[in-house]
Amino acid sequence: MKLFSKRTGVGTLAAVLFATSFGTAYSGAVAQDQAEPTALESVQTETDTSQAPAESAEEPQVRFVMSEVVQELPEQPEENATNPSDAASLRELVSSVDTSGEMSREMMCLAQAVYFESRGEPLDGQLAVARVVINRAESNVFPDDYCSVVTQRAQFSFVRGGQIPEPNRGSGAWTRAKAIARIAHREMWDSAVDDALYFHATSIRPRWAGRMTARATINRHVFYR
Repeated sequence: MKLFSKRTGVGTLAAVLFATSFGTAYSGAVAQDQAEPTALESVQTETDTSQAPAESAEEPQVRFVMSEVVQELPEQPEENATNPSDAASLRELVSSVDTSGEMSREMMCLAQAVYFESRGEPLDGQLAVARVVINRAESNVFPDDYCSVVTQRAQFSFVRGGQIPEPNRGSGAWTRAKAIARIAHREMWDSAVDDALYFHATSIRPRWAGRMTARATINRHVFYR
């Protein structure tokens, strides 16, 4: 299985990453439950300024990471869990992942992003959204952890005032979102979006999309790098 991660290891005191000029870029994060915008989960338009990330510096930047970026709470081995190499499908893998244990704050933020952005999408579309969040946390032009990526100003439309709303914790959609978050974090299944950092709904065509390279289209989302 191809690995996507360049995640900082435990005990790393400093990691120095150099970024070349990134230019002006915009997030394609959009709400997913319906094609048309709602008050909470609105699909962006070309004039929507809520999705514009800050520009990167023109000169290389030095980025210091003083602690592990994301650490999931330890779990007991699952005797009946499906090994990713044995799973015949993503659905089978999702059904085998134990979601009953406590999740760290970072993993909660990742699961919430999957839930609010893509719970109406097929599982591979949900995994793709999780990968975008993870890719951003590993990039030198976004914050270093999942919660900071998700709550970054003007990036994800479901975030209001820097706060992530509460999911319906008793729903099957939330259970699947937690499983997808763990699968993505542990790199248990490949995603067609690869190293994508942005996405938008297929119902719109933002101006910034023309400056990006499309990685994949999954159901109602197009993913870019």
